[in-house]
Amino acid sequence: MNNENDFNFNNDNTFRTSSVKTVKNYSSTGFGKSVFVPFLSGIVGATLVIGTCFGVPTIKNKLLQGSVPKQITTSTSSSDSGTNLINLSNYSDTSIAVAEKVLPSVVGITVTYQISSVFGGNSTSDATGSGIIISEDGYILTNNHVISSESSSSYFEIGKATSIKINLYDSEETFEATVVGTDSYTDLAVLKIDKTGLIPATLGNSDNVKVGEFVMAIGNPLGMDYSVTSGIVSAIDREVESDGSVYYAIQTDAAINSGNSGGALVNANGEVIGVNTLKFSGTGIEGIGFAIPISSTTSIVNQLIEHQTVKRPYIGIYGSSVDSTTAKRYNLPEGIYIEDVEKDSPAEKAGLKTSDIITKIEGNDVKSVNELNKIKYTHNIGDTVTLSVYRNNENIDIEILLAETPAEDKTEENNNQPTQNYKPNNSGSIFDLFR
Repeated sequence: MNNENDFNFNNDNTFRTSSVKTVKNYSSTGFGKSVFVPFLSGIVGATLVIGTCFGVPTIKNKLLQGSVPKQITTSTSSSDSGTNLINLSNYSDTSIAVAEKVLPSVVGITVTYQISSVFGGNSTSDATGSGIIISEDGYILTNNHVISSESSSSYFEIGKATSIKINLYDSEETFEATVVGTDSYTDLAVLKIDKTGLIPATLGNSDNVKVGEFVMAIGNPLGMDYSVTSGIVSAIDREVESDGSVYYAIQTDAAINSGNSGGALVNANGEVIGVNTLKFSGTGIEGIGFAIPISSTTSIVNQLIEHQTVKRPYIGIYGSSVDSTTAKRYNLPEGIYIEDVEKDSPAEKAGLKTSDIITKIEGNDVKSVNELNKIKYTHNIGDTVTLSVYRNNENIDIEILLAETPAEDKTEENNNQPTQNYKPNNSGSIFDLFR
């Protein structure tokens, strides 16, 4: 195919031998008339046309649009500078879309406490936090520590909350909340307000979360209502201990500060994958925050709504960890050394004894109480689990029928007493208690 720039040569009429002399004998005057003058006229004419076009705005814009890209739509590189130019419009659009979707499902919480001073007199104080709407008719998920901050010192005592108020996104109206149920072990609580037509959050599957995944934290940090921060998932299934409780959390570098607790950690689809819970702070610490995986809250929330408490499986022993150093010194396996067996407990009924060392549960190695609890709590009351036990230089398997945790232990657990995780013996040492 030929275009206007292609040349067709006729072999019969071009570059004949006799034409060479003719070309060589051209005078300067003839060349100017036949070649130079038309060429120059063409340049002048083209310049006038282009100049006229640039004088007309619409024509000028079309010419410029055809030669200058509107935006960078793909990654490009410069071989001269070695610099990569990356389009961030998709990242920005994702953040905006996620914020617009999730913000109406996050609430602000203001809790009023009664404070008693040893010097006499009472006063009140307010604390703030966040929550996640989980139903259209007013159920709200938050952290237990947001609404349960009873504590005491040598100078004052903070009592139970006297008032819990909820403010909704983009609304001046506040609602009084009632406590449906709390669970100090997982640091979760469910509240209820008398309001319908709410926008519940979309809950994701935190089991599918990957390290490096984009996330956003939404809440009310430091009294700044409905603040949005972004980051990535730094780690998953991170074991974190706080106030005597152990969490297996999602770690993120999205900023989480005081007041963010109970708010939402969401993915790029605007799905809640975690409940913002706490952060590490101090000199040299930056960007280490934690969220409770949302998939682990489903059963807890259902039980709190149905029973106002959480029914957990129970074994009934007190024990301490046998670490690698102790195991090598005394030629023992690593595991959990049983210090005491509770009377009439599933452990006693199954034949567990003091000085036994639990090495496995359901075939999984366990070296600490926390590891045992993590696996045990994946089972239900009434399930039978198999413990591998080291006794008198032999390894034996013992089946345990899991029972419901006794009521007195639930009370201690919900009040976050030290006996939830530890029990001192007569010598003053401390042993992990697992239920």
